[in-house]
Amino acid sequence: MAKILVLYYSSYGHLSVMADAVAAGIRAGGAEVDIRRVPETAPDAVVKAAGFKADHSHPVIESVDAMAQYDGVVMGTPTRFGRMSSQMAAFLDQAGGLWARGALHGKVGAAFTATASQHGGQETTLFSIITNMLHFGMTVVGLDYGFQGQMGVDEVKGGAPYGATTIADGDGSRLPSQVELDGASYLGKRVAETAAKLAA
Repeated sequence: MAKILVLYYSSYGHLSVMADAVAAGIRAGGAEVDIRRVPETAPDAVVKAAGFKADHSHPVIESVDAMAQYDGVVMGTPTRFGRMSSQMAAFLDQAGGLWARGALHGKVGAAFTATASQHGGQETTLFSIITNMLHFGMTVVGLDYGFQGQMGVDEVKGGAPYGATTIADGDGSRLPSQVELDGASYLGKRVAETAAKLAA
């Protein structure tokens, strides 16, 4: 049975909720899953002043080397000016040894994100994650159009062919919608199924 890591950073909890949905899809796809978050790097004063979420339901990942234990990694981070957060970037910047050893070659990768607005950099943030995955030699899975929930303009919704997304609104008041959670679960299931096929 494939084992997948859902690895994320979340300031206000939106990505934590999305991580749970991705994990549910992974389990539905027949794989085991662990959910971990990357360490906070912002100073305590900034964390407090900005009102970052302090109570997290998922533990911090032990080390960057832990990624090598899995058959796939699904990474989630909010956008920061159209790219991944500095917290996720700082974590991945420690992965030079994994890259040098080719420890992630052939493993499955996928991405998810959150932005304040519909056009707030979702796709460029997903690509900033995917770029790292390609350098690691991973096989990238996107949110294909088999998930029709990302289509249409009947409501505000996230989702892109490059990964699962949610829209948080400028004040963070909007939580992931059911459509967005369904997209995250669909992505997780596709990752699990792809990992199983690659292992066969």
